[in-house]
Amino acid sequence: QVQLVESGGGLVQAGGSLRLSCAASGRAFSTYTMGWFRQAPGKEREFVSAISWRGGSTYYADSVKGRFTISRDNAKNTVYLQMNSLKPEDTAVYYCAADPYGVAIRTTRSYDYWGQGTQVTVSS
Repeated sequence: QVQLVESGGGLVQAGGSLRLSCAASGRAFSTYTMGWFRQAPGKEREFVSAISWRGGSTYYADSVKGRFTISRDNAKNTVYLQMNSLKPEDTAVYYCAADPYGVAIRTTRSYDYWGQGTQVTVSS
């Protein structure tokens, strides 16, 4: 079992920054691909970013590329999402997720473990 807890969400003005953290419990964390997804009201959950277990490969949705940076610290069992130049359309609940297989990392079905989410609201 892997348990994930997100933190760092909040309200920020457009153009501002937030750093989300996802703390994981479980011995196998360092072998998991980690992803971030988000879901706005009335919308489906969408892929935001992912990082391989070694941290050498990162992936981003086109909508956040160049603004968001994903990273991980396996010694701390934590994955981060640095969000810069935030836009109102980034407003959503952000979820971290763990994928033990790394097969379809841009799809929700690939991830076995999910956090409860943290709210990010960007005002215009």
